[in-house]
Amino acid sequence: MEKTRRLIIVGDSAFAEIAYEYFTYDSDYEVVAFSVETPYLKRDSLFGLPVVPFESLEQSFDPQQHEVYAASVYTQLNRLRTRLSAEAKAKGFKLASYVSSRAFVWRNVRIGEHCFIFEDNTVQPFVRLGYNVVLWSGNHIGHHSVIKDNCFVSSHVVVSGFVEVEENCFLGVNSTIVNNVKIGKDCWLGPNVTIVKDAPEASFFKPGKNEISSTSTLEYFKVRV
Repeated sequence: MEKTRRLIIVGDSAFAEIAYEYFTYDSDYEVVAFSVETPYLKRDSLFGLPVVPFESLEQSFDPQQHEVYAASVYTQLNRLRTRLSAEAKAKGFKLASYVSSRAFVWRNVRIGEHCFIFEDNTVQPFVRLGYNVVLWSGNHIGHHSVIKDNCFVSSHVVVSGFVEVEENCFLGVNSTIVNNVKIGKDCWLGPNVTIVKDAPEASFFKPGKNEISSTSTLEYFKVRV
C-alpha cells in the first residue's frame, strides 16, 4: 500500500508495538517516530525509529505534516488515552484512525476521530462510534447501536441492536449486552458478564457476575472527576 501520510505513535508499550504493525502493514500511514512523556522515556528508539519526548513533540515534528495516534489501552477508564490524544490535538496534530482491512464495517457506519478497529469486527448498519473508541478483535456491534467517546471494547463482545454505551466505558472479553439497553458512562463490564437491563453510571460488574458491585468504578480505579 502506498504510504501517503506520516504518523507518530504516542506510547512505546505493547499496544504501541501492535499499532505500529497495523499502521505499517495495513494502512497508508508511514510510522516515523514514537513519543512518550518524559518521566516514562526509557529508550531512544523502537523498531529503528526515534522515541521522543511528548512534551516537545511539535518542536521535533511539524504538526502540519504529521498525524498522531495515542496507543494507550483502558488505563484509568480510558482517561490516559483521552488526555494524550487531546493534548496532541491541542499541539496542532491531526489524530489518526485505523480500520482493519479485515473488519466488516457497513457503509453507513459513522466513525469518530482517533478510533482503532481491529480485524474480525462486525459493525452493522447505522452504528455510531464516537471519538477515541477502540474495538479489539472479534466483536459484534449490532445495528443502530451507539458507542460514545473514549470507550474500549475488548474481544468477542456482543453489543446487540439499539444499545447505547455512554462515555469512558470498558467492555470485557465475552461480555454481552442485549437489545435496547443503555450503559451509563464510566461503567466496567468484566469478562463473561451479560447485561439485560440499563446500567447506571459508574457501575462495576465483576468478572462472571451480572450484579452491580457495591464499589463504583470511579472508586475502584481512583478516578477523579
